[in-house]
Amino acid sequence: MNFEASAGEFVLSSKVETGKVAWRSPSNIALVKYWGKHGDQLPRNPSLSFTLSQSYSETTLLFKPREEFSTTVSLSFLFDGESKPDFEKRLQGYFDKVRQIFPFIDQLHFDIRSRNSFPHSSGIASSASAFSALALCLCSLEDALFETLQDDVVFRQKASYVARLGSGSASRSIFAHAALWGETGLVEGASDEYAIPVGDMLHSEFHQYCNTILLVSEEQKSVSSSAGHQLMEGHPFAENRYLQAGRNLMYLVESLRTGDVERFVQICEQEALQLHALMMCSQPYYILMQPNSLRIIQLIREFRLESKIPVAFTLDAGPNIHLLYRYNDRTKVESFIENNLLQYCTRSSMIQDGLGKGPIQIE
Repeated sequence: MNFEASAGEFVLSSKVETGKVAWRSPSNIALVKYWGKHGDQLPRNPSLSFTLSQSYSETTLLFKPREEFSTTVSLSFLFDGESKPDFEKRLQGYFDKVRQIFPFIDQLHFDIRSRNSFPHSSGIASSASAFSALALCLCSLEDALFETLQDDVVFRQKASYVARLGSGSASRSIFAHAALWGETGLVEGASDEYAIPVGDMLHSEFHQYCNTILLVSEEQKSVSSSAGHQLMEGHPFAENRYLQAGRNLMYLVESLRTGDVERFVQICEQEALQLHALMMCSQPYYILMQPNSLRIIQLIREFRLESKIPVAFTLDAGPNIHLLYRYNDRTKVESFIENNLLQYCTRSSMIQDGLGKGPIQIE
């Protein structure tokens, strides 16, 4: 799929005025993990995620005409009302990358304002929500100016493609409930270039799945996910990992379709632990889980054995635990969290989350 504009497309008239677009876009939690990439943000293995509801970024893109045409991107960025020079520099690089897709970028100045509903850079895929929200803003701006993305399927496919160029996992946040990113014969239409929605294939067992995020730490991660992906190049277990991810995806898709919650638990936990094992045997190695992460995992396993309730844990590239469980089990599970797990969270903090309906445009 080629989303780049041809010569002469998307050139603004002199009548463009100051305006803004805004989107709220959620984070997502990968069940089969994407770890390792090549080319321009292309995955080494396919991944599948649940889209979250309460963990999101809100991004407003304010734009105005520039007095003179320039091939230098013009933008400013504020996060929670404060300047973030490092991320602004990353955004400069991102806008340079997508100028071939949105040539009108050269004719506008952008003021970008963003905030998160969750702690930034603590392992809740903040780049996924941030870049998906920004990609949706850019696609909305294109449609507002040129009426080129009136079809919602085409709009979201392009937004997923554009989001991927900023953060691979952001491609999955464009869609409600669940999304798959990466080429695989298991699901029709799957692609390395953009994610596809797979919420329609979920068995009723998963329709109201809960996800409590246990905040073991709210501090910024010591190693970025981008650096972690780079360490997969030359990793001694890389090829076996990619094969294993493909097999786990097959088992997970089958579980989600048939409602096999027990197999779902096994795959989620194996994927989480394997992700962190890969980090711990990289060169240089790094450890993102903390002692309280391990304590919580141990207690979850004990609770599952004693209660026979199929709760599952998973983690992104950070210390915080995502506890996944059925809506019908929430009373017992939430009591367990309150009485046994919150003491191991920073300031007894958690986020009550679950499957979400995807991004929404903010008027």
